[in-house]
Amino acid sequence: MEIFDIFEEQFIENKSKFISILLPLQNKDEFKEKLIWCQKKYPLATHYCFAMRYNGYEKASDDNEPKGTAGKPILKILQIKNIDKVILVVVRYFGGKKLGASKLLRTYVKSASLVVEKALEKEGQ
Repeated sequence: MEIFDIFEEQFIENKSKFISILLPLQNKDEFKEKLIWCQKKYPLATHYCFAMRYNGYEKASDDNEPKGTAGKPILKILQIKNIDKVILVVVRYFGGKKLGASKLLRTYVKSASLVVEKALEKEGQ
């Protein structure tokens, strides 16, 4: 399934703000431009974790969060929902309180799921 619009959701968990952004891709290399766009839109964020999929090519990054707590879980959401030709970026503004690896993982999954569900609802799926 492809997404054709930009979707965004946000919430706060233990004083950290999480903003998830789902963006369509025209080609697999465009993800770099879209990631930079997110970084410019939210320039003071602490982390820009992401996953992207494009015709079988996949890439994910924890962006200095503990290994395996962000990029791969975000990618798994895209795989489960069979969403292709997108990048999903979760921007985090650290609120001063550490969440711990397991809660951090659950929070990134929640953030990614919120924006994916919004997109699927709007795209009529």
